[in-house]
Amino acid sequence: MAAEKVFPMTQAGKDKLVQEIEYLKSVKRKEVVERIKIARSFGDLSENSEYDSAKEEQAFVEGRITTLENMIRNAKIIAESEIAGDSVALGRSVTFIELPDGEEETYSIVGSAEADPFEGKISNDSPIAKSLLGKKVGDQVSVQTPGGEMSVRITKIN
Repeated sequence: MAAEKVFPMTQAGKDKLVQEIEYLKSVKRKEVVERIKIARSFGDLSENSEYDSAKEEQAFVEGRITTLENMIRNAKIIAESEIAGDSVALGRSVTFIELPDGEEETYSIVGSAEADPFEGKISNDSPIAKSLLGKKVGDQVSVQTPGGEMSVRITKIN
């Protein structure tokens, strides 16, 4: 049997996953069951798009619950002592400038379970994070991205 994947994350990230599970179990599940009940009342299920849609949503919700429970069960919380230091690491924020004359960007490096680029949180498995991990302020780093290679200079680490 293969070893289960470990999901490194901050305590805040784990708490967010726990909240999502609680919402899915206590609110969303009930909403979907009610939708199924209403769709069944329309009669013939063979051509009932509302029923099909509700069943698909139910499958999605149950799948998401299972995924989140697995992530939480296999979570490795990043200790504050692991975040300390002066180099880019999981759980830290890094600010850099794209060279030669790009704008300053700041991202928090988090585990894949809590990554959300729209909130400035990138996965430690992303090309940018992989290139930045272990680097220090002032370092110039070459980053391979799907759009090509880019160079950045680290200006700040929190």
